[in-house]
Amino acid sequence: MLTTSELYTYFRQCSGISTDTRKIKENCLFVALKGSNFNGNYFAQQALDKGARYVLIDEADFKTSEQFLLVKDSLKALQELANFHRNRLLIPFIGITGTNGKTTTKELVNAVLSTQFQTKATQGNLNNHIGVPLTLLEVSEQDEIAVIEMGANHVGDIQELCTIAEPNFGLITNIGQAHLEGFGSFEGVLRAKSELYDHLLKKGGTAFINANSAILQNMGKRLARSEQANVVYYGTPQSFYYAELVSAAPYIVYKNEAGKIIETQLLGAYNFDNILTALCVGKYFGVNMEAAHQAVAHYAPTNNRSQVIRGERNTIILDAYNANPSSMKAALENFEQMPAQNKIVILGDMFELGSFSEMKHKEIIDLVSNMHFTKTFFCGKDFYRAGDGLTKDFPHFCFFENKEDLQKYLQENQIENSYLLVKGSRGMGLESLLESIK
Repeated sequence: MLTTSELYTYFRQCSGISTDTRKIKENCLFVALKGSNFNGNYFAQQALDKGARYVLIDEADFKTSEQFLLVKDSLKALQELANFHRNRLLIPFIGITGTNGKTTTKELVNAVLSTQFQTKATQGNLNNHIGVPLTLLEVSEQDEIAVIEMGANHVGDIQELCTIAEPNFGLITNIGQAHLEGFGSFEGVLRAKSELYDHLLKKGGTAFINANSAILQNMGKRLARSEQANVVYYGTPQSFYYAELVSAAPYIVYKNEAGKIIETQLLGAYNFDNILTALCVGKYFGVNMEAAHQAVAHYAPTNNRSQVIRGERNTIILDAYNANPSSMKAALENFEQMPAQNKIVILGDMFELGSFSEMKHKEIIDLVSNMHFTKTFFCGKDFYRAGDGLTKDFPHFCFFENKEDLQKYLQENQIENSYLLVKGSRGMGLESLLESIK
């Protein structure tokens, strides 16, 4: 069995790393991972045939040449390899977690820092126990700062990722209601996210904390009292960094520290905190602030995250990448404040809420019932059950048990000259409705 140090020698000979035979690059290291329905060891030879230099396996029966590197557990070996590599790089590693806005904040932080430094940031949302190690192994000796997104579904997940990535800087975007099925309660969410602060406290790191969040301030008290760790506050005039939100109708416009008005391509007042975070981090690392504001102004969200799509018949805000009670409430409140005449909402089920699901879906329906939308479409089994019988009192509500029925309705009853918000969990795939409403 190879030691981590020995494995690292082989890794240094490779062009990169992959866990997917469909994405093999010439001379890369392929890691054979296992899941409940697959065994990567069976694809090791295929990876070599496609150009991999070495393959990492954890079943001796598959070893047929010196190109097969045998370890006890491929996943654990991957994580230990990533940690070994990380500790050879004496640069800032910024860990980012939170309920909502992780990926947007990560992209903004990366955009701001990239104006002055060579940075490496998590691609997409590869933020779990596999994605984080893969990201770490992509950081090169030429990179000057690494920005690592860290997600969690259970208490202990962030602690595990901190053990692998060992961030010396970190921030929590916010604390909200998500993955309640895995966390068990909102208190479980608090415990899980605070694991990043625990790590920074133990390692003497630096936390960037939004001074407008009472929850985050309370969670960060131990850091603030510590002589070893450091806290950088932002968001208020008295803090390290402050800018003023001017409007969000629909795009965010803010006034920077020099009094200059900056227009962005980001929707929703809820995204302003993400902007503040990126600017605070940029200022801390000495980025030219004029360049930082330009980076924020030029950033445009992609991948179904608060995208504005202007079709022939309607304008659509597509926010179908993810949804939980906190993010859905923020999106609805922001949409209600937008100055448009004919506003229509399409909401899809929120997943991973466990025993809280019925209550949380009813709360969203109650919220919408007090808002002034022309029509609201609720899609999915959870919304369908929670809304049983409500169409009598709210004739502008429409409930569909599945997406196919909603799509058929939209095709037969075309919407025109309207502003639409489309929001739901990733598994709902609401972006497939676009052709019916554009």
